[in-house]
Amino acid sequence: MSLPADSAPATGRRRAALIFIFITVLIDVLSFGVIIPVLPDLVRQFTGGDYAVAAGWIGWFGFLFAAIQFVCSPLQGTLSDRYGRRPVILLSCLGLGLDFILMAVAHSLPMLLLARVISGVCSASFSTANAYIADVTPADKRAGAFGMLGAAFGIGFVAGPLIGGWLGSIGLRWPFWFAAGLALVNVLYGWFVLPESLPAERRTPRLDWPHANPLAALKLLRRYPQVFGLAWVVFLANLAHYVYPSIFVLFAGYQYHWGPREVSWVLAGVGVCSIIVNALLVGRLVRWLGERRALLLGLGCGVVGFVIYGLADSGTAFLIGVPISAFWAIAAPAAQALITREVGADAQGRVQGALTSLVSLAGIAGPLLFANVFAWFIGTGAPLHLPAHPGCWRVFCLPQLGHGLAPGGAGGRHGPRGTGVMPTYSACARARFI
Repeated sequence: MSLPADSAPATGRRRAALIFIFITVLIDVLSFGVIIPVLPDLVRQFTGGDYAVAAGWIGWFGFLFAAIQFVCSPLQGTLSDRYGRRPVILLSCLGLGLDFILMAVAHSLPMLLLARVISGVCSASFSTANAYIADVTPADKRAGAFGMLGAAFGIGFVAGPLIGGWLGSIGLRWPFWFAAGLALVNVLYGWFVLPESLPAERRTPRLDWPHANPLAALKLLRRYPQVFGLAWVVFLANLAHYVYPSIFVLFAGYQYHWGPREVSWVLAGVGVCSIIVNALLVGRLVRWLGERRALLLGLGCGVVGFVIYGLADSGTAFLIGVPISAFWAIAAPAAQALITREVGADAQGRVQGALTSLVSLAGIAGPLLFANVFAWFIGTGAPLHLPAHPGCWRVFCLPQLGHGLAPGGAGGRHGPRGTGVMPTYSACARARFI
């Protein structure tokens, strides 16, 4: 079953399908968010209460998750181009549910490690979700649709840790059972409401194994000069984004003496601002400014917000940057919309898989980079005592993001399909998008 041409029933089915994709992404983010407050304590139970050993295992969990996602993202994209989006998405949701059941019953660290491997495989479905949206959404409405996925991230970012903390106070295993239930209910829901978005005649005739190789998948981007430049924009912005999970809690405690309560409220505020921007403003701003100018506006707001973070000498000053940097979220759907314009329907899955692989590379490198930079600049041997240095590094990266864009845009010079992006990829950057 695939989505037919526009009609009232087809429009209704398309709307139901987009709602399902939104819920799928939301559940993915929620399910990862709910375990944030409890996973370290669960790991510590298996290490005899040793914080240092537990931290080592947590580090390996994060590295392995990102590495597996890097390998599997282009594979899932290739499979979805050949067999359709629906089976890949539903199987990923099913695998995610089984993964959290495994984490709920795990009685050893190797079992938890296996569960993180499964998580990395199943979370690679984000690329297929992006391809699905590209299949069913008109080009001029894709930025708004991608913005709704960004809103799903924001909701999950707010609600996940709050739910996990509440359930974890009842029992450390409860958040895992909750996440498993969400994922499995989503499979049943999707089985009945999710149509196939890629008709058989638009699929690749055979599995394109060279593009299932994550490194080869990255080479695929070079076929599309405009996409290649934007891809570097996405990579650097994603790399910069990892300053949050890497050192934000440590930085807030060190610089402002914030405890878990203050940090949780700030993260909730960041998530609420992200929801407002993605759900209410992205579509309007992109239609008003055009995709290229909206992208540059989002990146510029990111620069201003992170300058404030880096220079803030008090918690109150830091909070001023939160609503400003929230407008950085405009850049993600604008870039995705530009990218999808440059790629045919038969390659959307592979290109989105390659983009997700870049995000995974940022996830592998980011935590190590920012944690070490933070440790160095608060150490006794540091040439300059600057705990906010990782945030300032983001400010260095973000201005580079425009280097892959033409000075055109709406009414400016365009690439082959009128995206406003020059066929050049001298950019050194790429960002924190789905």
